[in-house]
Amino acid sequence: MSKISPKRRIWGWFFFDWSSQPYNTLLITFIFAPYVNELLGDGSAAQSAWGFGIGAAAFLTALAAPILGASADLNGTRMRWMWVFSIMYVIGSLGVWLAAPGDFNLLLVLILFAIGIIGMEMGTIFTNAMLPQLGSTEEIGRISGSGFAFGYLGGLIALVIMLLLFAENAKTGKTLIGLDPLFGLNAEEREGTRFVGPFSALWYVVFMIPFFLWVRETPKPQAQKGGSLGDALSSLWGSIRALPQRPSLFSYLGASMLYRDGLTGMYAFGGIYASGVLGWSITKIGIFGILAIVASAFFAWVGGYADKRFGPKPVIVFCVTILCFVAGSIIFITPTSLYGIEVGPDSAAPDIAFYILGSMIGAAGGVLQSASRTMMVRQAHPDKMTEGFGLYALAGKATSFIAPISIGFVTTLSGSQQIGIAPLFVLFVLGLILLRWVR
Repeated sequence: MSKISPKRRIWGWFFFDWSSQPYNTLLITFIFAPYVNELLGDGSAAQSAWGFGIGAAAFLTALAAPILGASADLNGTRMRWMWVFSIMYVIGSLGVWLAAPGDFNLLLVLILFAIGIIGMEMGTIFTNAMLPQLGSTEEIGRISGSGFAFGYLGGLIALVIMLLLFAENAKTGKTLIGLDPLFGLNAEEREGTRFVGPFSALWYVVFMIPFFLWVRETPKPQAQKGGSLGDALSSLWGSIRALPQRPSLFSYLGASMLYRDGLTGMYAFGGIYASGVLGWSITKIGIFGILAIVASAFFAWVGGYADKRFGPKPVIVFCVTILCFVAGSIIFITPTSLYGIEVGPDSAAPDIAFYILGSMIGAAGGVLQSASRTMMVRQAHPDKMTEGFGLYALAGKATSFIAPISIGFVTTLSGSQQIGIAPLFVLFVLGLILLRWVR
């Protein structure tokens, strides 16, 4: 086999972001989540169930990520694990098809959906750990930003295809451009919208081909073939015990744990919030998604160059500050008021404000994720990169199940989707405070 060029290897690595993005874009945020809200017919109940389901997946990811990461570092088996995570992604995507109106087993669908989330999240951890092998310390910020931008572009194209050709409006049975769902899918059974699951699975299978063809794990002379689970746990425990001696890494893991959890909450609940509070249809939420993703792709690319120029910390601080503002603003937008100011029932001001805030979430979120993983590359031990990103995932997931679950509980107790979103603002503020101690 001919040697794979560095440029092709980078492009292969980019394709994981392209392939996996529909799970976030189509399933977690803009298509499937609002559909669940329509099926249950109660915004608060849908938001609560969504919070518990995503929270459970995040909890299991938090437990598994550092252990599997340490094992992969010892054995040099990242690519083997990528096959396992890919199968989980496909299973989770296909499970969405089972959410048929009138015969909707919410528990089964959420279990399958959680399997897919775990596969996507674990795959992201392992591919993130490959980032240092793609370029110098000065170049990884640009590479990371370009990867996220490429991934968001893939999510945008997938979303446009779904809106134009498949996802039907609940009232008219037509897609965004007035067509019946493609391939004779039954609009009354919401097969066009449910097709988002098989579509995401097929998208992943096709576009992961460049990844598996062009990405190669760099062999390590010290890799311990057949290293046991006990060895992995021992290595992980040693790294955890050493964290207090590395205050910058310790503070960064804590800060990222909080602000990434808040960002995940925004992504996970944006669609359900718009559907339940503002009464938006799936097609309208899809347009909102297009604006957010365009902003994400463009600013992730720009942010990569800002990362290269200024370093990741200033970029992270700026983005978290923007998200603090957005999280506080969302609470004060209703169909009849804007920041406490009453507007007419036919006013477009609340919708326009939510479109603007959605674009800000997309812009800041894309840059934040890119800069965060380049910061982790700078903080982690070079010989324990997958374990480091496992700890990074543990930090990100240690409270990521708390955020959606707390949103679920607060929403249930208050009966208000608006009040239920309040925990996100607190997470961003606390994350911003901890960033003071990060070098």
